[in-house]
Amino acid sequence: MKFSFKNISDDVKELLNPDRSRTIQGVQRRQANKRLRKRFRRQVRDMLIMFLGVLSAGFGLRGFLIPNGFIDGGVMGISLLTNSLSQLPLSILIILFNIPFLILGYHQIGRAFSLKGIIAITLLALAVAFVPYPLVTDDKLLIAVFGGFFLGAGIGLAIRGGGVIDGTEVLAIYMSRKNTLTVGDFILIFNLVIFSAAAYLLSVPVALYSILTYLSASKTVDFILEGIEEYTGVTIISTRSQQITNMIKNTLGRGLTIYTGRKGFGKSGESDQEVDIIFTVITRLEINKLTAEVERIDPRAFIVMQSIRDTRGGMVKKLPLKEK
Repeated sequence: MKFSFKNISDDVKELLNPDRSRTIQGVQRRQANKRLRKRFRRQVRDMLIMFLGVLSAGFGLRGFLIPNGFIDGGVMGISLLTNSLSQLPLSILIILFNIPFLILGYHQIGRAFSLKGIIAITLLALAVAFVPYPLVTDDKLLIAVFGGFFLGAGIGLAIRGGGVIDGTEVLAIYMSRKNTLTVGDFILIFNLVIFSAAAYLLSVPVALYSILTYLSASKTVDFILEGIEEYTGVTIISTRSQQITNMIKNTLGRGLTIYTGRKGFGKSGESDQEVDIIFTVITRLEINKLTAEVERIDPRAFIVMQSIRDTRGGMVKKLPLKEK
């Protein structure tokens, strides 16, 4: 058996200097597969969230609102009002009244949003038509409050999943881009028209209970979308930024971002002094602890806070709500 030093040397070269292009391609392929798996898991999670939202909204409609003739605001309110007056199937009305808003959402937001909206609304129509929800109570106050709660939870979960079962906000966003009305202004006017029509066509008590339903639903939607934590973004400007940075990292265990700025005009007049500006995200339960620590380090620190609906990525560490 003959040994070839040339073959051995080639093998050593291949071991020490692998084909770099092949290695890069392998890394890129693995990264692409990882992104694909992550996207698939996110889509499955979104569909499950939307499905739970559909079940909750259907329970609010069939278990509380429909048997008592109460309505809600928005497109759902129009569907319920039409159902009360015409006895047409609510499942058909939900689909018909939302079609224009889904088309508008396709042009204003995107195809994925419109597709998820179609799935969510179709599932809601099927749930209303075929799922045997039980009648929970005949107390009108409980019906208004909890009917709105379950309906609002369904709407909020559907939005969390990337879809929609009520197209009012799509129209509101579109109208706000065309004139000076804000999204909130348009939704308020839209619902005032619906509840005024309910008072005229049904009765004043029904309209008043329906307003209570709407308030319960809207607060539940806000709770679902904004979450329990209600994050707060905090900007801190201080000459002792290094000590504050260490406190946020070590004491609070939070991530932060530091960017360089320059003082402008303050109590001491104009200044060209450069300073590190700190930005961090905390929960409302940690605001007092953060401000107390900052004041202990620098009583003259300038602190700005603003509400944040939610966060993605980065480091927003969940800490126990007790002192160590």
